Amino acid sequence: MAERLVVLGAGGHGRALIELLRDCGAPEIAGVVDAAPRTADLLGIPVLGTEAVLPALRADGVRLACIAIGDNATRLAAAARLEAMGFALPPLLHPSAIRAASAEVAEGAVVLPRAVLGAAARVGRLAIVNTGAILEHDTVVEEAAHVGPGAVLPGGVRIGAGALVGAGAACRPYVVVGAGAVLGVGAAVTEDVPAGATVGGVPARILRPG
Repeated sequence: MAERLVVLGAGGHGRALIELLRDCGAPEIAGVVDAAPRTADLLGIPVLGTEAVLPALRADGVRLACIAIGDNATRLAAAARLEAMGFALPPLLHPSAIRAASAEVAEGAVVLPRAVLGAAARVGRLAIVNTGAILEHDTVVEEAAHVGPGAVLPGGVRIGAGALVGAGAACRPYVVVGAGAVLGVGAAVTEDVPAGATVGGVPARILRPG
């Protein structure tokens, strides 16, 4: 029997992951679950209900899950619940993404269309590398961080756990972004960013300290 997978999250990111899975050709999507379902289906995939249906899906042989939740902390908490039920969280890499042979993508991570993972880049557990983002050589994106569409992370950049890199943001090489920090849309980051801080602008400056 072909592997089946359940998608957790019936919003916009859920639609993106359904398209990614279809482009990959496998595994089969068993359905979508959501904390507060507002629709009967998502791109033709049935919305099965709330997380209350997950134990029955697991008992029916559905072994895989992916988490279609953009908020980093919420995604991390959802992973703990799914793993406690026995679901595995495979990494998902769109076929159009460019991945160096030495790049690593951890469990539950998602790499969306046209992203680039350079030599020895590492994408941590449950991280999101969104459409068209570039991670150059030796860049590290830690657990449950999110790199937005079109962001550019040159060599040696490190994005801390749970951090958010806004769409179109860019860093100088070897910048370190602390855990839970936020880089605003289009920010040009030339200095290290403290944990929990929000920065924005060109060049980026601290808008809210950690």
